[in-house]
Amino acid sequence: MGVLDWWRRRDAPLLNVAGDTGNGPVVVMIHGIASSSVTFHHLVPLLEKTHRCITIDILGFGGSPAPEGSEYTLDEHAAALERTVRALGLREPFTLIGHSLGSLIAARYAATHRRELDRLLLVSSPIYLPPAVLGDRLDRASMGAYFTLYEFLRTNASFTQRTAAALAAVAPIKNVLELTEKNWQPFMLSLKNAIESQTTLADVSRVRVPVDLVYGALDPFLAPGGIAIVEQLRHVRSQRVSGVAHIIRPKLAAAVAKVVTEPPEPWVASSGE
Repeated sequence: MGVLDWWRRRDAPLLNVAGDTGNGPVVVMIHGIASSSVTFHHLVPLLEKTHRCITIDILGFGGSPAPEGSEYTLDEHAAALERTVRALGLREPFTLIGHSLGSLIAARYAATHRRELDRLLLVSSPIYLPPAVLGDRLDRASMGAYFTLYEFLRTNASFTQRTAAALAAVAPIKNVLELTEKNWQPFMLSLKNAIESQTTLADVSRVRVPVDLVYGALDPFLAPGGIAIVEQLRHVRSQRVSGVAHIIRPKLAAAVAKVVTEPPEPWVASSGE
């Protein structure tokens, strides 16, 4: 078994547990691409008085390792998350929150670790499908534009890093966007092999716990066609937050915290299950 198959074994890398605060039901949070657990700067304080809040840096970002030979597929990201959660020794099912790319990783984990979770929250999820499968012409064009943009970003490193640095300078949370030469490989490969090559719709359809989808009405990374299809799944409850974009600012954090503290909707099987 080669180096690229480490994720199939039990020796997947341990991720950096950036924070572990509070007491009560466990909430595990994983961030998105080119970021770190600082993503949850506004969310953790809203939950830690009543919940144990664990924030984990995803593979290749923040304080987590960037293994040589990793392709940063969803399987690799989920395998590293699995080993880290296992090392935490959690005794009861927990709530898993994923933001952006973290939501795609969370959906893959939830689809294959059904007994570990009691609910799944997907925040600001970039759910993309092949444009050809969409019936609406505008949805097809919109979806195609994302794939074109992402290909440009990952094949033009200098431009992408300069743009990220400019955006980071005005970001509402310090260090919420970090893209440098150091994490360029994890960024580029995660974009190609996890975001562009995702199967999140299939993953969410396989999840056997209640799923909440929370997103901002102004989020530029959300494809309406993908969101609309996921919202049709019977076990998914969605909330569109007005005046909010992609980053978890206070208003979006409050909406997510409210979902966490409310009883989840019972899981309902789709037709034929």
